[in-house]
Amino acid sequence: MDDEVEVVVAHSERVTLRVGDVHLKVDADRARVDVEVEAMSLAPVPTPEVLWHKPPVLALAALRGATLGRLGGSSTGTAAAWMAAGAAIRQLHEAPLPSWTGRAGRSVVTLAEELDRECQLLVAEGLLPAELVARNRQVAEAALRKWAPSFTHGDLQIAHVFLDGDEVTGIIDWSEAGQGDALYDLATFSLGHGEHLDDLLAGYGGDVDLEVVRAWWALRSLLAVRWLSGHGFDPFAPGCEVDVLKSLVCGPAGSASGG
Repeated sequence: MDDEVEVVVAHSERVTLRVGDVHLKVDADRARVDVEVEAMSLAPVPTPEVLWHKPPVLALAALRGATLGRLGGSSTGTAAAWMAAGAAIRQLHEAPLPSWTGRAGRSVVTLAEELDRECQLLVAEGLLPAELVARNRQVAEAALRKWAPSFTHGDLQIAHVFLDGDEVTGIIDWSEAGQGDALYDLATFSLGHGEHLDDLLAGYGGDVDLEVVRAWWALRSLLAVRWLSGHGFDPFAPGCEVDVLKSLVCGPAGSASGG
């Protein structure tokens, strides 16, 4: 029914509810919501209409269409849909830079320190085998390099891009947006769906370093496991972060697949 309240996502940092055709995002971090609103106003791609904004609540109009899938699930999107998503991502990355640095723009030093700390804790807390962590830490090394800044979304999960047929109708959840590494967005979008990477990159265009994309798959997954486990999500579910880590070191040599 239209008047039912659907909990889209809920954890200790934020809650998103859907009531009919309206999404209500509740976030205690006002700066994060301010970034989301400004990023949507600057992005040259379709975004949800902001109905009203009264901290800590942001009301957004629902988007037409559906996502290509989700991490841990199958993708029902066509090759053309993946190409359309790639083209939209390219349009974002080529847009004028926002004035602030986003999640995809953390420095190499900061990332390396965070990665080393998480790898140590994953092993110390018994969440993952030491060998699996060490081998993926080596894969992740390729992401720790100099990069030219782009306008990045910063949390471009497959569930955050809506399409109607092969048309992108909107991209949601911009709170991590800002200047950053374009390959971080591409890796986040294709995480666990490496079988669609060729179509995504065909739409994106240009030369993309697949070693760096794979490195971001490893790095993002290593950094996410403990946070997800502590916030009501399951990175051990089939096709999710832990399976991505296993596939990166146990899959066929040279395979681009992450799931």
